Amino acid sequence: MNVQLIAHTALSDGFAQLLEMYTVDKPSDRAAVALTAIRTCYSPLKPSEIITEESHKYFGSSASDGEGGTDADRLFRHIIRSKHSSTLEHVSYTFAIEGVSRSLLAQLTRHRQFSFSVQSQRYVKFGSKDRSQGFDYVTPPSITPDKIEPDRTYNDSDAAGLYESVMDYAQDVYDRLRACGVLAEDARYVLPNAAACNLVMTANLRALIEFYGKRRPGNGAQWEIADLAERLREEIVNVDAWTAGFFGCSA
Repeated sequence: MNVQLIAHTALSDGFAQLLEMYTVDKPSDRAAVALTAIRTCYSPLKPSEIITEESHKYFGSSASDGEGGTDADRLFRHIIRSKHSSTLEHVSYTFAIEGVSRSLLAQLTRHRQFSFSVQSQRYVKFGSKDRSQGFDYVTPPSITPDKIEPDRTYNDSDAAGLYESVMDYAQDVYDRLRACGVLAEDARYVLPNAAACNLVMTANLRALIEFYGKRRPGNGAQWEIADLAERLREEIVNVDAWTAGFFGCSA
């Protein structure tokens, strides 16, 4: 699995210049958008005035709750705890997600606030002699030789060998169907849940926080989607450290 952040919410040029003018240490564009949305709900100011009138106060003052960061960080913490996280829907992130199984995709699409563009098994041909050189697949850790679960009755080589033989057989049947003149869109019916796919996914910050709360490692989610949840969190926190405290709980 490979997960990379490829885009995120950005201020317009005019508001980006204002943010630089009215703050000493320029916060991220996403933090400025979140502040604007949150303060619009509670301030007599117009949304277009929040950055010029209040950004210096929130981004330039220490948090008054004693939990560290700026007063903007305090405000963000308050919003999460008070469950007014709809204000975070104005901040979005777009990811390239590569090499995940169709089984994971089925779970992922249950999260209705996510937008997807998924590699098609109808239009992309997965024959051994096609440009793809056949379909890739994901192997669960319980099947790999070094991670067989202790209560299983089969031995390491049986598990891995059985799994690989099924993948090889699926590829062979797909190739033979195509050779018989079956369209790729119909031959794909023999491809397994393990078949890998690539997608572009966009989601707002609130939806991603809620997703992490449900799918994070150690919360009962299957290993692959738990891994995805953690990698999405890492990509977001890497560019927006102010969001770090939001994950681990449902918004």
